[in-house]
Amino acid sequence: MSSDEAGTTSSPAAPPLEDDDLLSEILLRLPPQPSSLPRASAVSKCWRSLASDPRFCSRFRSHHRRNPPLLGCFVKFFDDFHFTSTLDAPNRIPPSRFSVPIHAGDSFRPLGCRHGLALILSPKNQLLVWDPITGGQHRLGIPPAFDADASWISAAVLRPAAAGDIQHFQVVLVGNSDMHRRKAVASVYSSDTGVWGNLITVQLPPDDPSVNQYNPAVMAGDSLYWLISGDIYGILEFDLDRQSLSLIPVPGDEIHWWEGVGNISVTSLEDGGLGFLILSKFSAQLWKRKMDCDGVSSWLLERTIALDKLLSINSEWATEHPFILGFAENNNVVLLRTSTGVFAVQLESLQFKKVFDYNNWHGFYPFEVVYTADNSIGGAHDGAELPKNIK
Repeated sequence: MSSDEAGTTSSPAAPPLEDDDLLSEILLRLPPQPSSLPRASAVSKCWRSLASDPRFCSRFRSHHRRNPPLLGCFVKFFDDFHFTSTLDAPNRIPPSRFSVPIHAGDSFRPLGCRHGLALILSPKNQLLVWDPITGGQHRLGIPPAFDADASWISAAVLRPAAAGDIQHFQVVLVGNSDMHRRKAVASVYSSDTGVWGNLITVQLPPDDPSVNQYNPAVMAGDSLYWLISGDIYGILEFDLDRQSLSLIPVPGDEIHWWEGVGNISVTSLEDGGLGFLILSKFSAQLWKRKMDCDGVSSWLLERTIALDKLLSINSEWATEHPFILGFAENNNVVLLRTSTGVFAVQLESLQFKKVFDYNNWHGFYPFEVVYTADNSIGGAHDGAELPKNIK
């Protein structure tokens, strides 16, 4: 006997776009642009309630963590350090939204951005981990084995994949010191434990190389990579899983330090592999690191790009050749300075866009993160908070 025959009636099914479970799955798949959730929240009270729910926002960020948009760049010019958006309206973010916690005149060096965090080397051998979205800050003292005044150091920040959308982060510090002058040294800080790990070392070549301090680390797969330069260039790899350091030669012929400035960059590839970009005037070579069946790695030339034709630059009249200013690893986008401004070039599709009119030599630090424009959907903070120990 059916329920109707028994004199009972079933509740009518909710319309598909008012079913919270189904609606959340639909909204979860919106593009990870700053305007996506605010626009959805304007549809109805039901949509607004879901789009402004902190738990849903957390799911939204986690769902798109591997493909965050390039919101813009933090730009350094002498002691000025500010955010500039690369997006068009309605996704364009005003510079005031990410107010930099650096005082004018302070001596500092940006070390790069990753997973929504920025890392800055500040005076007195301190590292500042800063969350531009929440304003959270965490200051770390550099271990005694590293001396930023007496030798070279660099570092990279990341959120471990297993951490999800919580406060946990790591900082990988690399450098050398008088104790290990002939070796590269690394140590990992974990916000879980609040301490630096053991020293990890690898022997350096005899030409006394150092990490190129103007090229932030690039993350490809489960490793971080830094350019190192002495008489010639190489690549320093830190394997996050194995907690090990190793040296990798650059592709092609040896590249001397005076040839590499602005002309080479470590890159990541869309398949998670390691890439390398070499500029020669208006020509760009993109190389890929491959491993054969015996586990032996080598470089393969993937493609050659005629930049003057791609960017419609008259190479006969251009006052200077393109220079590499930065690399956005999640979007596989390289920033190139030309005589007409700064272009963002996607290395797989070769789609490009002029993003800045700067012609001076600025430092560019791409900022890639899922940002849900919290001030437009109820005022809830976006992003994972860091402990605030501002001095």
